[in-house]
Order: sequence, then C-alpha cells, then structure tokens
Amino acid sequence: MITIPNSAFRILEILERTGTAISGEAISNELGITRSAVWKNIKELRLMGYDIQSSQKEGYRLVHPSSKLLPYEIHKKLHTKIIGKHLRYFDHIPSTNTVGKQILIEGDPEKIHGTVIIAEEQTGGVGRLGRAWISPAGGIWITILLKPKVPVDHVFMITMAGSIAIARAIRKEFGLGALIKWPNDIYIGKKKIGGLLLELSAEADTVHYCLLGIGIDVNNPVTDFAADLQRDISSISAEVGNEVDRAVLLARILREFENRLLLLESGEYDAITQEWKSLSATLENRVQIHTLKNSFEGEAIDIDEFGALIVKKDNGKLERVIAGDCTHQ
Repeated sequence: MITIPNSAFRILEILERTGTAISGEAISNELGITRSAVWKNIKELRLMGYDIQSSQKEGYRLVHPSSKLLPYEIHKKLHTKIIGKHLRYFDHIPSTNTVGKQILIEGDPEKIHGTVIIAEEQTGGVGRLGRAWISPAGGIWITILLKPKVPVDHVFMITMAGSIAIARAIRKEFGLGALIKWPNDIYIGKKKIGGLLLELSAEADTVHYCLLGIGIDVNNPVTDFAADLQRDISSISAEVGNEVDRAVLLARILREFENRLLLLESGEYDAITQEWKSLSATLENRVQIHTLKNSFEGEAIDIDEFGALIVKKDNGKLERVIAGDCTHQ
C-alpha cells in the first residue's frame, strides 16, 4: 500500500489554496518545517503524478493535479457517511478482492464496513466463474468491504445496488445511456464497459461480510485490448471522445451506492428492484441462458425481489434463473 507523509498533502493544500506560485520559504514558515523538507515533499508529490512547477524567483506552483485515484483526490469529492470514508490505495496488486479478504480475515468486519480498496492496475483480476479480468492502468478497479444489514436471501441485491450506482453515475456525469445487463455487467449500447462481482461469507441466516468488486474501463483505449475483444468492449473515454476525471466518477459511484445500500438496509427492496428494471438492457429481450445444469432460450420478462431473472421459454414455461450466463440474441 502506498502512503504519503501528511506534510506532503498539507503542502498540496497550500498550493491548491494559493492558486499561484508560492515560495518554499512561505510554505516552510506556515508548516513549521525546513525548506529541505518542503523540497522532499514536493518531489514525493511529483512522483504521485502532480504537475508542480518550480522556479527560484517565484517558488512552487501546482499546474495540474494527479490523474491517479489517490485517496486525497477522492475524499475531496466524496461526501458520504460510510462508503469510502476509509480508502486503501495500491499502485498495482494482483487483485483488490484478495487484499480485501485478507483485511476482513485480520480485522473486525463491523469496523471495516465501507472501506474501499483501490488499485491503479490489477495483474490478476478475476471476474465471474473465475474468468480473468483484464485490469490495466486507466480504469477503475475497486473492492468495497461490507458488513451489510441485509438478510441472506436478499444479499444479491447488493450487486443490483452496485449496478444501479454505476449506471446512474455514468449517466449523470457524462450523459451516456448506461444500462445493466443481467446479472452484473454494465453496457453502453451493445458494448460492455464494466462489471461487478459479489463474494460473501455467510452462515445460516447471517451474512458475516461481503466483498463487492467493481471494474470499469474508463480512460482505456479500446485498441489496447485483444483484437477479439474490441468488437464487444468499450470505455468511457472512447464513448465521450476524451479522457475523464476518474476521481470524480468514482466519488459519484460511491455516493450513489451508499444511497441504494441504505435503502436495502431499511427493507426498501421494491425501490431497488424497480430502479434496476428501469435501467435493464436485458428485460423484454430474447436471451440464451447457460447454467451449471442446462441451457435454454426464451424472453427475459422480469426480475424478482431476490434478483433472479424470470425467462419465458419457447414452450411457454417460466424459468427462474438465480445464476448463470445470459447472452442477448
């Protein structure tokens, strides 16, 4: 985990507040540290991606903030009560879910509730059914650690709440028509731009903890993906035509998710179900379903209060699908 001295962020706050150049002497006097310490902290900030110019005459000036998903940048925009109040940031790790599990095993889930693990890049990201999840720099790769007050039979609705949060955030920030493909993918048009993965530890009727993994292609050129994937995958920057502020988007997603999680914890299941339906790319479409037991085709006609997809098969029979792969036809 990358940590930066608090003095570095205090210097950053001064540079942001000033807006123009300020001398190293003025900074050292305000913070009560040496000019050498100021220089070392400026160097640290530059390594984290902050564009800071310096001159002997004028001093230091912040030209551009870091494009990394640093906790400092996210907290400025967050405005939540629980989700994301504690952030753990990594430059590159195998998987945010793996780190999250270790944190939950070693700590108290009640106290860790709402913590978000962030990685600039994952080298071993995992999607549904153990599939590899390509997670290069430029995307949003996070895991939210939860000790939710949600019954076991409704716990899948956490994935629904997360899907809604992502779709709403993209729509509000960029005006893109993001939709949800059952069970856990986010689409713009016919191209996938993100997905979610819920892992949990539960016993009988008690949920010990959940990990909600989220991956979104944001500032990722589509040409960077394998040729066989480019037809079906896009990114937010590709859709809007320019790079976007990932910290703003992530803060919005976490706010939207907290709002829906609170609804779930208060038993407002129908509100979540109805909002999910309004954002569904799957309902009223012909689909092909693959489960561990069988495969079949039909029309997706509804989703029930537990998140199961209701499919009307060609023989007229209704099939309730709790888990499986869904392909639009």
